[in-house]
Amino acid sequence: MTNRTTAHIISHTHWDREWYLPYEKHHARLIALMDTLLDTMAADPAYKSFFLDGQTIIMEDYLQVRPERRGELEALIAAGRIGIGPWYILQDAFLTSSEANVRNMQIGHRDAKPYGTIAKVGYFPDTFGIVGQAPQLMKQSGIDNALFGRGVKPTGFNNQVADSEYESSFSELIWEGPDGSRVLGILFANWYSNGNEVPVDEEEARDYWTRKLDDAKRYASTGELLYMNGCDHQPIQTDLPSAIRKAKELYPDIDFVHSSFEEYLAAVRSSLSGDLSVVRGELRSQRTDGWSTLVNTASARVYLKQMNQRGQAILERTAEPLAAMAHLLGTPYPHHLFVYAWKTLMQNHPHDSICGCSVDEVHREMVTRFDKSRHMAESIVQDSLDAIVSGIDTSRFAEFGDDALPFAVFNTSGWERSGVATVELDVTRLYFRDGVPLPEMNRRMEAISLEGRTLVNELGQPVACELEDLGLQFGYDLPDDKFRQPYMARKVKLTFRASGVPALGWRSYAWVHETVSGAGESKPDFSILQGERALDNGLLRVELAEDGSMTLFDAANGRTYRDLLVFEDAGDIGNEYMFRQPAGESAILTKGKPAVISVAENNAFRASLSIVHELDIPACGDDLFEKEKREAVYFPDRLGGRTKERTVKLVIRALVTLERDSREVGIQVSFNNEAKDHRVRALFPTDIETSHHYADSVFEAAKRDNEPAAEWRNPSNCQHQQAFVDVSGEEAGLVVSNLGLSEYELLRDGRNTIAVTLLRAVGELGDWGVFPTPEAQCLGDHSFAMSLLPHDGESGRFQAYAKAYQAQTEWQSAQTGVHGGKLEPAASPLNWTGEALAFSSMKIAEESGDLMLRWFNMGGEPEALRLRLPEGAAQTYVSDILERHTDEVAVPIEQGDNVVLNVRPFEILTVGCRV
Repeated sequence: MTNRTTAHIISHTHWDREWYLPYEKHHARLIALMDTLLDTMAADPAYKSFFLDGQTIIMEDYLQVRPERRGELEALIAAGRIGIGPWYILQDAFLTSSEANVRNMQIGHRDAKPYGTIAKVGYFPDTFGIVGQAPQLMKQSGIDNALFGRGVKPTGFNNQVADSEYESSFSELIWEGPDGSRVLGILFANWYSNGNEVPVDEEEARDYWTRKLDDAKRYASTGELLYMNGCDHQPIQTDLPSAIRKAKELYPDIDFVHSSFEEYLAAVRSSLSGDLSVVRGELRSQRTDGWSTLVNTASARVYLKQMNQRGQAILERTAEPLAAMAHLLGTPYPHHLFVYAWKTLMQNHPHDSICGCSVDEVHREMVTRFDKSRHMAESIVQDSLDAIVSGIDTSRFAEFGDDALPFAVFNTSGWERSGVATVELDVTRLYFRDGVPLPEMNRRMEAISLEGRTLVNELGQPVACELEDLGLQFGYDLPDDKFRQPYMARKVKLTFRASGVPALGWRSYAWVHETVSGAGESKPDFSILQGERALDNGLLRVELAEDGSMTLFDAANGRTYRDLLVFEDAGDIGNEYMFRQPAGESAILTKGKPAVISVAENNAFRASLSIVHELDIPACGDDLFEKEKREAVYFPDRLGGRTKERTVKLVIRALVTLERDSREVGIQVSFNNEAKDHRVRALFPTDIETSHHYADSVFEAAKRDNEPAAEWRNPSNCQHQQAFVDVSGEEAGLVVSNLGLSEYELLRDGRNTIAVTLLRAVGELGDWGVFPTPEAQCLGDHSFAMSLLPHDGESGRFQAYAKAYQAQTEWQSAQTGVHGGKLEPAASPLNWTGEALAFSSMKIAEESGDLMLRWFNMGGEPEALRLRLPEGAAQTYVSDILERHTDEVAVPIEQGDNVVLNVRPFEILTVGCRV
């Protein structure tokens, strides 16, 4: 080991595809930058290396406009002068799903493969905090490091304090995930622009390097100093070789190297001598004053988060498993369509995009991308359903007559499921090709009687259902071998409780024209509705007070939760990045204010109560606040507030639903937002005494402290969630799950109240300048979905989490005819058990064609996965998130096509299966 200092200068540009400019304006600048880079590297061999920001989409964006320069780009990448990957895009970690993070790594590797090389660099330069499972994700991707700019505050040589859980003594550290995976962490302690614009002039260079050398040495644990030569949308420094030669002249005792991450990381590893701090779990800037965490991007433009949840769910939880089931029946798996749909969705996942912290034009384009990705996924879903349902044996329904209308309900979640499902059926069709005049077609359709029909399951048992006549509707088929076929149909919608639908499987039903006798599976012997303000299904009881607040009684453990579903409106003088309530302001609550309560639904399988609140709230911020925005006053220093001169109505409509045999209370909320500069939240006091709680994150239910660290100064302590947040004690707990509501706060109110943000309305981007964003005020209609899942505390939380994950997945259904088939009327191609395990993915690997199944262990103890394989399984093996085939970890198949695997605490387990 040598004591000599080396300055590693790594050229790069951090490329936000869209942010303070719309995408195409940034795109034009990217083309210019890449042209300059290729020209410079061709003209000057001394310009050795450039890192392309860790995202392969940059090449895609460039070659879309400059396809003629592909050869030059390929040659420079092959020569190791341009580093690409490992991601497709630089995503926000907390606002993208577990599987979206995996697809991002998979597609980044896929797109880099033709170039022959990929940077094995865990690159998170500007991610707004990083999930705790990132070390495990890196290790499974063959990456032993992580470089990041946020989440940890180092103390450095001259300001060392005792190590603690979220603290590092140096810019180098060991980062450990909850499963024990460790990577070398490199914090950009002086940011990823600390080597930007290196001077060539001797006097300027001396001043520059005197300052920069001291800055880096302050935090570095070795003599290997890192200088990032670039910044956001930074053009390349074409004279950098000359600047490096000048530095060498001025400091002959220091080695100045135009370096790469591979060279730098190797040098750091060879120079490490003492023990580094071990940082464990999530990097959320917990040990800071809390004003610059950017956490409230989780609630900026909530509509984007909701669209993202829907887009992710239909791809990973519906389209992929259905396409895999169809593939097991012989249907080709549409890899090309999935790559397109995922790429289109992930183009919305960079931090300035999905975080909702860009100018309005950016987010308008995002809405279109969400729609494009979802439409492709819906096409895959429909094709897969058609392939599967045609193979299901529905001949059992022939006994009910020729006019039986069979269909199948599909459960693509990872657990057996019961719940209310809907299906639309064509009672009959008349095709235009038959030559019947249109008026006659319409007359025949409208004359069809819907009387005397009954819904039955595959056993012939009656099932209670609600019928809605959808009337006469136009439709069309798009055959594979002929022109489109239009028709008129008489349609109905059936709503019913689907019971015991197998995990990753289906159950068959039929609407038949014959009265059915015999025991039914859903025949109620009591009413869920108990008066005008109460619901009770024997498992849970809901009572509403005059102000609309809810009391929930859990019969399983006798626990009562009070004052649930109170709404709060507060001012927000922050921006798209951070919430700031005006100093001295008190929030406006629905508590204590009379609400209008009525019965919305009451049938054999569910009942709903409607709650309507009407609040008078300030219309917008006051004149001082508007002045402070124009003057770019830092948001914690603002003195403005909300106007006292003008108010608007906030009418909040809530629907509380309880289903038969369910331990879940559904909540739908809607309102028309006419106010600006405010935040609306739903409050759920738990009254459970505990110092911690759990929040769904990427491949883990992250355990978080209720109280912030001693350094925290921000009055707000909002945090990220994905599917749910849970406050649990030893004997009782309450999960609040959601669809696309990414922000919550555990209030320090003595009641451990879970506050879920529904809407945050602001009018500026924030950050480094003055960028008005009027569309971030989110005026107009909004709706939100949540549910309450009480449970038995530490012993019952995993079952509640499974229900919360199931809620992310929509039921699917497909109509078919009466026919034979090799598939059972109610079945699944596989089965598994494991109490603490969460199912994550079922898909077909592109390279191997193998069936890939993924779980993660939610708990801190080992868990046995018992898996019954699909029929015809030939080989099973343990893989990784890149879904590589590894013969050395093949798993023996036991009798009956079963395998048993031991899943380590918090392990992400991928199982490959040759079929």
